[in-house]
Amino acid sequence: MSEPGFQVASDPSFPITTAFEFPDWKIERHVGMAFGLVVRSMGAAKGFTAGFRALAGGEVTQYTRLLEDSRRHALDRMIENARLQGANAVIAFRFDSSEIGQTLTEIVAYGTGVVIGPRT
Repeated sequence: MSEPGFQVASDPSFPITTAFEFPDWKIERHVGMAFGLVVRSMGAAKGFTAGFRALAGGEVTQYTRLLEDSRRHALDRMIENARLQGANAVIAFRFDSSEIGQTLTEIVAYGTGVVIGPRT
């Protein structure tokens, strides 16, 4: 399944795509918006170290790891939310992020929960 925009989250039995349809499956019904939200803080000690690294230039690996983990967590929460609504897949998947003050980052994963089945 190497279609453009096709992703398999931490649960390979739950297809997710950035597109509005799946090439190999029929969308039987839409169940509604699904989302997963995470708000994270770097923490004072790690933030202090990351601040020094930022001054030197280059990638700040502490922030990269934090954001990667936060995205995975938000994605897992979105899958859980979609399943609670009866979906077995998500289309039109997106990530969004914003800052809350100077120390918190909000990550949201969202899309449309759908029920898919085989093409006939």
